[in-house]
This record gives sequence, C-alpha cells and structure tokens, in this order.
Amino acid sequence: MADLPVVFIACRIFEQLLSRHIPAGLKGHVIFMDYGLHSNPKNLRKTLQAEIDLITTPSLIVLGYGMCGNGLKDIQSRIHTLLMPKTEDCIAIFLDSDAAYRKEFNAHPGTYYLTGGWLEAGSDPLKEYEKYLQKYGQKTADFVMNEQYKNYRRIALVGHSEEDLAEYRERALRVADYCKRWGMTYHEISGSDVYVRRLVEVALDLSKADETFWVIPPGEKLEG
Repeated sequence: MADLPVVFIACRIFEQLLSRHIPAGLKGHVIFMDYGLHSNPKNLRKTLQAEIDLITTPSLIVLGYGMCGNGLKDIQSRIHTLLMPKTEDCIAIFLDSDAAYRKEFNAHPGTYYLTGGWLEAGSDPLKEYEKYLQKYGQKTADFVMNEQYKNYRRIALVGHSEEDLAEYRERALRVADYCKRWGMTYHEISGSDVYVRRLVEVALDLSKADETFWVIPPGEKLEG
C-alpha cells in the first residue's frame, strides 16, 4: 500500500490550504472540484464517483470533503483505497475536528460560516443575491434570498490564523452587512489547519490514520 500513487480529489474551498501543505514531491496529482456540487448531494456523489472511476491505476485517493449532507455516502472505492476526514461537514475540517464543529453548532445554531476558501472559490449570500438580482429582478431575488436565509442568526468567518482572518475580514464584513436584513450578527472564529496537515500526513503514511479518518479498502464503499 505504501507504493500506491496518491491522488487528491478535493472541494475547491480547500485549494489554498492543501496547496500549502502537500509536498512538492508527493506522488500523484490533485484535482479540485467545483464548490457548487455540495448544493446537490446526489450530484456530488455521482460526480465524485465518476472522477474516481476515471483513475485506472490502483491508487490511494484522498477525498478532501466532509460528508456534505451525506453527499459522499455510498461512494465506491472500486480498485482504490479511499482516505477521507471523518466529519459531518467541511467546516469541521477548518475548526480542527468534528467535536469542535458539533460544540459550535450546539452553542450557536443558525450560523452561516465563511472561510477564505469559500470566499475565493465558493458562494455567499451576497454573491447569490447579485446573481439572482441580475437573472430575476429585485422582487424575486429578495423573495428567494429571504426563504433561504431568514432562519440564520449570525455569520461567522473562520480563519486558521490571525493573518487569514485579517486577509478576508473586509470581504466577510461586506457579506455580513448585507445579511443584517435578517438580523445576523458578525463573528470571527479561530480555526486551524491541523486537520488538513494531518490529512496530508496520513496520505503519506496510512499507518498514522486514527479514528478521525475513514479508510475504505478496495471493493468497499463509504457507509457513513
């Protein structure tokens, strides 16, 4: 297994962090997938499975995803070994653990999370509003956005360092200002890049995998 080529397939929101921590000499390659796939779990599963099936050489495929609303449930390893963070949501990866995410979720339900990767590659309420406004006009855009976000109570920027928070604060504040219409308040959360660094470390040596990762052998599937 140590000789297996390593392939990363990850959501584009992790591009900055993974690119920073993957060694230059790591065997294999990295594929970053469109952020928008997460909005449809069935489509996410289908698209990721197709990407896995395109790889014809038995490999260690590292999935840079959380479960994403069970979007990765029943992913088939085929001829490969799959490695994946054992988290319900990708935010847990930025917060360093699933336990940290659950604690945050229980303490502050109704939180919309932002990260640098999300702002660079993903979407946010302000971007969505601007898209709907251009496509449908203000009345419809306002209605759609209200239906999507009326139950949120706060917006939180998660950064893995003080520098990361400082870099994206201005953009996050613009989003937060738009979200004041639903009474959302703005917060910042100090996250971590430890989980991403551990994912790369385990990809280099599967014997270091612990209970915070799924390892799916060839011929099996992710049960979730």
